[in-house]
Amino acid sequence: MNPSSSHLTTRDLLSALVVVLIWGTNFVAMKVGLRNLTPFQMGAARYVFAILPLIFFVRPPKLAPRWVIAYGLSQGVGQFGLLFLSLKVGMSASLASVILQTQVFFTAIFGFMLLKEHASRALIAGLMLAALGLACFATSSLQSTSASDITPAGFVLCLTGAAMWAVSNIVVRRAQKETPDFDVISFIVWCGAVPIAPFVLLSLAFDDPATRWQWTSAPFTTWIAVAYIGWMSTIIGYAMWTRLLKRHPVNRVAPFSLGVPVVGITSGMLALGDSITGWQWAGIVLIVFSLICTMFGGRWLDRHS
Repeated sequence: MNPSSSHLTTRDLLSALVVVLIWGTNFVAMKVGLRNLTPFQMGAARYVFAILPLIFFVRPPKLAPRWVIAYGLSQGVGQFGLLFLSLKVGMSASLASVILQTQVFFTAIFGFMLLKEHASRALIAGLMLAALGLACFATSSLQSTSASDITPAGFVLCLTGAAMWAVSNIVVRRAQKETPDFDVISFIVWCGAVPIAPFVLLSLAFDDPATRWQWTSAPFTTWIAVAYIGWMSTIIGYAMWTRLLKRHPVNRVAPFSLGVPVVGITSGMLALGDSITGWQWAGIVLIVFSLICTMFGGRWLDRHS
C-alpha cells in the first residue's frame, strides 16, 4: 500500500483498536504487578520480558550507541521508572492513562526549544487547555482521600514520567535524522536491554532487603501482568503501531491514541474499582479536549482563517 494513502482497511482499523485496547489495559496490568513487586523490580522484570527472546534474533540497530543508551535511560528508567513509582505511591490506573498523554505537549515544548520546531495556534490552544486540566488534577491531589487514589507525589511523578516520555521522543527524532535506515523494531528491542542494570542497581540501593527476593514468591498473576506489559504492550503494541505509521500518514493514525485514556479509565474502574472525583473528571475532559484541539484544531483554523 502507498504510505501516503489515507484509506484504512478493515485490518488496519482492527489493528489500531487492538493497540488501543492493549495500551489502555496496560495500566491495570501495572497496578496488578506492583502489588507484589517494587517499582524498580517491576522495571527490571518488564524489560527482561520485553527483550527475551527477541534480542537473540534481532540484529543490533545500525546507529550510534549513544542513541540506544539515551533512549533506554529516558524511556525505560525515566518514563516507566517514574510511572511505576507514581502508581505505587498514589496514582490510579485510570488517571495515569490520562496524565501520561500530556507527553504530547511536553514533546511539542521540547521540540520547540531543542529542535526549533514551529508552535502552531492549535498547539498553543491545546497547551492552555492541558494546563487547566493539570490544575484540576493538582487540586484533586491536594484534596486527596482514599476514594480519589491520587496524592501530590503520585501526580508529580506521573507528570514527570510524561515529560521523560517526551525526552525519549526527541531522542528518537534525532536518531532517525542521523540514521537513513532506521529500524524501529531493532531499536526498541536493543534499547530494552539498557534499563535492566540500572533498575537492578536501584532496587539494591533503595528497596527494603526483605523485598529483594520476593520475585521467587510472587504469585502467578504478577508474572502474567509483567509478561503482558513486556510482550503485549511493548513488543506487539509498538510493532502494530509502527506498521500503521508506515502504511498511513501520522494524522490518520495518531487520533486513535485518544482511545487509550478511554480504555484506561474504563478498565481501571471495572477491574480495580477506581473512583473518579469531580475535579478529576474536569481534568480528564480538559486533557482530552486539549489533545483533540492539538490533533484537529490546525485544519479547523486553516478552513476558517
